[in-house]
Amino acid sequence: MNFRFRPPLRAAALSTLLVWFAPRAARAEEYVRYKYQDYRESGGRVAIEVHSAAIEKDLGPTMHLRLEGVVDAITGATPSGQPAPAGSDQVPLSKLTDRRKAWNGALSRQFGRVNVALGAGNSRESDYVSDGWSLNTLTDFNQKNTTLLAGVAGTHDDVKVFHQRGLARKRTNDLILGVTQLLDPRTSATFNVTWGRQTGYLADPYKLVQKDTELFPGISLPLTFPENRPNERDKWIALAALNRSFPAARGALDASWRYYRDSFGVASHTVELAWFQRLGESLILRPGLRFHDQDAADFYYYRLDGRPIVPLQGPPRPQGPFYSSDWRLSALRSVNYGAKLIWTVTAALEFDAAFEIYDMRGRDGVTPQSAYSRANILTLGAKFSW
Repeated sequence: MNFRFRPPLRAAALSTLLVWFAPRAARAEEYVRYKYQDYRESGGRVAIEVHSAAIEKDLGPTMHLRLEGVVDAITGATPSGQPAPAGSDQVPLSKLTDRRKAWNGALSRQFGRVNVALGAGNSRESDYVSDGWSLNTLTDFNQKNTTLLAGVAGTHDDVKVFHQRGLARKRTNDLILGVTQLLDPRTSATFNVTWGRQTGYLADPYKLVQKDTELFPGISLPLTFPENRPNERDKWIALAALNRSFPAARGALDASWRYYRDSFGVASHTVELAWFQRLGESLILRPGLRFHDQDAADFYYYRLDGRPIVPLQGPPRPQGPFYSSDWRLSALRSVNYGAKLIWTVTAALEFDAAFEIYDMRGRDGVTPQSAYSRANILTLGAKFSW
């Protein structure tokens, strides 16, 4: 059985088109790059191998092209949404296997002080096809000390759902506005706000809920049902970032805070810190930390027993009631920490290697910790510039 599942990797995904296709200044760096990433959860859970390649090339003095391709293979097991059996704290797992192929590209052009980038992309899995587009602009002011970002993006997804006929459809639109200000020769600050809206099939077709259901008077069985989520979702994101170099220490700090809220009731704070330390003339060490804290969706339930909700089989019902036992919608905290080493062999050739540990924990006091994951992430890369 194939499952559509995405752990918190930093691989490309069509939902990040506004970031992917942010315009670059004309005459940007030209290069080819390859990345390999191995994401492996403990306990025989999800394992993903990602291969990606990218190229950036100037097309004359005012135009720049960027292309990227990604192939990843997914195997392992993930929680199905059913509660742990009586006397156990291990939630049931469902096996999964899938393969994803994706590409994205962006063409940017400089018009005086304004840089415009038009992007497109496609991602395909056995049961999921996503097409995306974006349009972004960067405008410089104040002797290039101030840069304004404005962009729009959208995706059109088709999903194969085993419990309904035909393809289910999902649509996403995002809008971003932002500003980056050079505060002094060593410090810059960025603030972005994003609004997004999703409509259509927003459930996970492989996530279940379970409830003891009375079949006959005095006879009940624990039956499973597809989850039912709203068919509309609005999200709001605020991002503040600070970059500062410290020449005396031969290092630089990159810090950011992100606030997220959506109409499902999920609210989260994410803090990221990274330090870039030069070691000699050819090495840079970058230790980093990411902390994420999230509230549960309004309709998340670890189990439905004892609740007045009556789940039903069949396709989603936009009128409700809504319910999901997907642990990704629960109240949780996660921490990523690790380090990356960048080796500049020559002016044209660069290698990098990174190792991270990802640790997620539930915080609702109800969902067993076995639902949450711990993973090791290894990333290797090479880049050739000209």
